[in-house]
Amino acid sequence: MIKVVRGNPTPEELAAALAVVQARAAATAASAAGSGPEVPEGWSDPSRIARGVRHRPGPRSWARSYWPA
Repeated sequence: MIKVVRGNPTPEELAAALAVVQARAAATAASAAGSGPEVPEGWSDPSRIARGVRHRPGPRSWARSYWPA
């Protein structure tokens, strides 16, 4: 049950808010069921980019720190 606590939304605003809530609930149910794409373990680990790379200080060293050598 959804209850409007403040304000007076128009029917269009209320329908948009309910569509977002419904889409979020459907996405959560789909991911809980395991139907979503599998993410390889550690793919988002920032340390994988810098493994074995030694960074030297100098001009633009901040830019070289992101990409592997």
